[in-house]
Amino acid sequence: MPPVLIVVFDGLQPAQVVPQLMPNLAGWAGEGVTFARNHPVFPTVTRANAASLVTGSYPGVHGLTANNMVFREYDPYQAIAVLHSNLGAIAATGVKILLAPTLADILSQQGREYVAIGVGTSGNAYVHNPLAAQSGGATIHPEFALPTDLHGELLERFGPWPGETLPNTPRMAHAVRILTEYILPERNPAVALIWSSEPDKSQHAAGVGSELSNQALGEADGQFGRILDWLEQDGRTDHTDVIVVSDHGYSTITGVIAMEDRLREAGFPPGNEPGGVTVAPNGGSALFYAHDRDPSTCQRLAEWLMSQPWCGPVLAGQAAGSAGSTEPPVSIEGTLPASLCGCEGPRVPDIAMSFKWNSDPNDAGFRGQISSTGGQPGQGTHGSMSRHELRNVMFARGPSFKAGIRVETPTGNIDLAPTVLHILGGNEAAGAVGAVGMNGRVLHEALKGGENPQGIENSGEPDWTTELHNAERRVGNLVYRQQIRLCRVGETIYLEQGSSTLGER
Repeated sequence: MPPVLIVVFDGLQPAQVVPQLMPNLAGWAGEGVTFARNHPVFPTVTRANAASLVTGSYPGVHGLTANNMVFREYDPYQAIAVLHSNLGAIAATGVKILLAPTLADILSQQGREYVAIGVGTSGNAYVHNPLAAQSGGATIHPEFALPTDLHGELLERFGPWPGETLPNTPRMAHAVRILTEYILPERNPAVALIWSSEPDKSQHAAGVGSELSNQALGEADGQFGRILDWLEQDGRTDHTDVIVVSDHGYSTITGVIAMEDRLREAGFPPGNEPGGVTVAPNGGSALFYAHDRDPSTCQRLAEWLMSQPWCGPVLAGQAAGSAGSTEPPVSIEGTLPASLCGCEGPRVPDIAMSFKWNSDPNDAGFRGQISSTGGQPGQGTHGSMSRHELRNVMFARGPSFKAGIRVETPTGNIDLAPTVLHILGGNEAAGAVGAVGMNGRVLHEALKGGENPQGIENSGEPDWTTELHNAERRVGNLVYRQQIRLCRVGETIYLEQGSSTLGER
């Protein structure tokens, strides 16, 4: 059972993994497994995907549904930014941050550790192991650590963290030092993870393919090279499974929609008032929570959204109802069920909307443009159902994986946790995956001696299907139409894209 090292490049797109931009990663990946159709979860934002990576579950199941969201059991009318300070305050009241067990939780029951270090947002770091103080393992971030005493110990040993910069290379270099001088050689965890905030941080600031973004890619790739060099020098290369993944793809902002202002102008009061709506902005998408989940408010909201030229796909939770669902009975014409995208669950918003997108290239030639709840035109964003955001990278190389192959079967971030557990424990871990009800699957087709879901050894990739789901609604003199396309491998679904039109019948 080799240890597993997971390296995350925030916001990295497949088209960016080329020798000109990332020579270390491109060369390394070519000798391992390339997952050519990997998918994040929706919304395509970091915190939701970080939670799916470590739980193997859809956002509706693990409950961390976005970067900004409402925890109704904590405050039913307030959208909360998913940051360490806010999550700690929520957890202090007894509310669970994650509703599904993490890799750290499962490994701790086997007497093994999961240790994560990251230089992205504090909320992203927190969700990797919220229960570290109770279940073991650790989370390390420039602002805090779990368990809390570890923060001071690392400051004393390694000195203060560098300040944030663009690119954020000094902080990542400090994290690599802690990884290679403390986490891997001293703690020797079963699973270690290191999270780079690039190229996401620079793409938000200057856009995809900008000079700053390309510089960030090169410097992040250099830090990855440092990790590979250390593994080689320490004699671990042939005995460590390394998985590289990103959390989501990217788009370029064409315009900014101040959603809170638009709602109030449309006559929807704040969410703490009857008939009101709380909105949680998430870049390329927005989540809406009606006051006391009032059905008439949900109806009015859905119709208003569908009449807007920037409105893309619109999902409805079961409590609100959806025209594409038989449970509950049809109630909101034109919507599709949140369950299609893995968003149904205890913390599902009443309505979730992705902005309309297109495949036009930006000034640097990277395709994918969209409106956003924040930022500026020309900057980068994500969060939507754009196919350019619903493609992210995953590569793997090591003693457990086949060499030099390209897997065309759809895969996703939700598959990482069950695959890691399988590597670490075989049948025992597979039992653990089943026991906790993970939505992801073990990627047997990428493993040496792997079997596909039909149980035929070395028979190639498993069968998969594509599904199209449609809904429409007359809005004034026009008709709103939407379509969601997803792939299915066994019981696991992967969202491919969602699109909409507003026009004459």
